[in-house]
Amino acid sequence: MPIAFGKILLVHLSILTGLCCCFRTNVNPEEDPNIPAIAKYFTTKGRYEEVNPYLIEDILAVNRSILQPPSAQCRQIHLTAIIRHGTRYPTSKNVKKMQKLYELVKNIAPGKESWLREIQTQWTMWYTEDMDGRLVQKGVNDHRHLAVRLSKLFPSLISEEKLRGGFIKFITSSKHRCVNSTLSFKAGLTELWAITDMEFDHAVNDALMRFFDQCTRFVQEVDKNPSALSEVDKFRQGPEMRRVTEKIADRLKVPYSDITDDMAEAAFYLCAYEFAIKTVNSPWCRLFDEVDAQVMEYANDLKQFWKRAYGYDINSKSSCILFHDAFSRLNKAASEIKAGQQVTEAVTVQVGHAETLLPLLTLLGFFKDSDALTSTNYATQAQRSFRTSHMLPYAANLLLVLYDCGEGDLRLQPLLNEKPVTFPGLTSQSASVPLYQDVKDHYRELLQGCDFETECQLFKSPA
Repeated sequence: MPIAFGKILLVHLSILTGLCCCFRTNVNPEEDPNIPAIAKYFTTKGRYEEVNPYLIEDILAVNRSILQPPSAQCRQIHLTAIIRHGTRYPTSKNVKKMQKLYELVKNIAPGKESWLREIQTQWTMWYTEDMDGRLVQKGVNDHRHLAVRLSKLFPSLISEEKLRGGFIKFITSSKHRCVNSTLSFKAGLTELWAITDMEFDHAVNDALMRFFDQCTRFVQEVDKNPSALSEVDKFRQGPEMRRVTEKIADRLKVPYSDITDDMAEAAFYLCAYEFAIKTVNSPWCRLFDEVDAQVMEYANDLKQFWKRAYGYDINSKSSCILFHDAFSRLNKAASEIKAGQQVTEAVTVQVGHAETLLPLLTLLGFFKDSDALTSTNYATQAQRSFRTSHMLPYAANLLLVLYDCGEGDLRLQPLLNEKPVTFPGLTSQSASVPLYQDVKDHYRELLQGCDFETECQLFKSPA
């Protein structure tokens, strides 16, 4: 059920009284004692503010200079925004792991450190299994604030007129955290313009936003195949992870055999969730130093690599349906402009999961390193581009902005988490905002193929 927004959605005074549009860069999270020193390694459990630190000082700040079309006559005509849900509670599976760790620390660990005593005497296990990934208040705010920032970045597209006129479409996964994130995004806009006389619908479409559940080949060959994540299992049993669990045992003063890799993961998640949900530098964070956090980050990146990204071809091909959907919307807007017509869908807001975004980013070729992530090359992957801490925080978003620069000159700018990125393989001087035709030429094979039904068949027909 959607969250009761009448109780939890408060109109921010800053939204109603003229928003500050300044962009500050003088924030150093590493100097803030309220921010865990290891926060930048929290992978998919990280705050959006760690990816864009200027938001710590002003959550509604935007940097308009990131939008740099080739000429002043270029105008924005369409925006497709594919967005991960906001901050959530842990899943029931992770809560069980946390509970097991908490009981051990509370009842067995004999250490005398103040942070350990704080866990044992002051901290209570407040996570419950029925929370199971539901959106938290911070997650509500994630999308409300994102909606306001995007309205400032794209004022001609995300406007009161466009919203009232039905030119902004909303699509969501059926999962409660996505539905409630969508409601929060809409609330951010209606609060901004004090709209109280209209409601705006959203469509639930799991074929688009949870395609991974409906791709039979992915489900059978990867998702439910125990051997598909053998590299992850090897790393979790390897020397780097073993050293982390031994250091945790030393800090707790318990036998090494009492700390498993699952417990190390649970402790890392406790630190991450406490910070993401409550903005608290939890005593659980003291179980890790930076070296430990880097190992934990790699373990999660390895899992995402093999289960959702470049590890197997079907991981990215499962997103063919979302890929074609995005380009069909761009093509429709382009066709309407060329025909001298008004663009009928100025903005599409699509809310899904990390598992929605990562396969699509992979299909597009983003963050592909020269070497695959494996259980044995941790030491050489320190500078890897495949870092989910940077790519997929809560409320992560891929924006595709289509520009009309006149005389048939259409351009497409991609942004990830409100920062410009370049389509891999498009390295010309104008690669930051390439010709839309060049983008389509670059992805021609995918546009002409990449059929979801064909790719997802468990047994493909012979060529």
